[in-house]
Amino acid sequence: MTTSNKSFVAIFSLLLLSSMQCHAQLSSTFYDRTCPTALTTIRTSIRQAVSSERRMAASLIRLHFHDCFVQGCDASILLDETPTIVSEKTALPNLGSARGYGIIEDAKRELEKTCPGIVSCADILAVAARDASTLVGGPSWTVKLGRRDSTTASHTLAETDLPGPFDPLDRIISGFANKGLSTRDMVALSGAHSIGQAQCFLFRDRIYSNGTDIDAGFASTRRRQCPQEDQNGNLAPLDLVTPNQLDNNYYKNLIQRKGLLQSDQVLLSGGSTDSIVTEYSNNPRTFASDFSAAMIKMGDISPLTGQNGIIRTVCGAIN
Repeated sequence: MTTSNKSFVAIFSLLLLSSMQCHAQLSSTFYDRTCPTALTTIRTSIRQAVSSERRMAASLIRLHFHDCFVQGCDASILLDETPTIVSEKTALPNLGSARGYGIIEDAKRELEKTCPGIVSCADILAVAARDASTLVGGPSWTVKLGRRDSTTASHTLAETDLPGPFDPLDRIISGFANKGLSTRDMVALSGAHSIGQAQCFLFRDRIYSNGTDIDAGFASTRRRQCPQEDQNGNLAPLDLVTPNQLDNNYYKNLIQRKGLLQSDQVLLSGGSTDSIVTEYSNNPRTFASDFSAAMIKMGDISPLTGQNGIIRTVCGAIN
């Protein structure tokens, strides 16, 4: 081979590698040619779901979050139990609380009619979270696309990598840092608790603690629906004031010592996050832009791209 031929091959190889790397990056235009109606199809499904139950918006945002924190944003959370898969659905942070699986399947079913085998379940989760936010008055953002679906789930990682309602601040910060998310990202993403509900057993200790970090009137109100014994599954809104609106009221609640979960109130407890909470409580626009940026970052956690992973036909099963 001549020198010129060698250099041509070298340049061609570099160009090929570069194009593969570019292909492996997520892009908001990923489906523009292969499934131009993808985003509108998903949006229609999500709008129907949220209009029939506002709480579903919170559930869909949480589903994307619980997916991305376990093996990356790969739709592993959607896989059902099989002889070879231990489902993440039965892990403690998800069992009896993660919901909205059927909504994602509905969107997938519609997409399979028009663009069979094209749109991943992981991307549906990412788009559904954005659409859910906008449908309850929250921020919008441009969703990057091109994730592929995993062929595995990790029940074990779902038990260890998802933040818990009783976690101290340092553990919450380090859990997000392990996923490449800053403390500011964490505080912004916690604002998703401006919508949705929590079960009594997750906040019972807090409302009966008579602690200095909880408003006495707020605790008294919450005790009515959450007795010291039984009624574990009774629901209470995470934000009493605007429970169906994704806004910065969550942070105002924290300043009044009215965070429902211990892991909420700990964001305003004399630590490094106090100033961020105060900032978001005063600046709804800053909260909205930081929430959007943090959701985009979260959607970038370890996606399967290029030839990795698969495009599932049904989100709950491997093809």
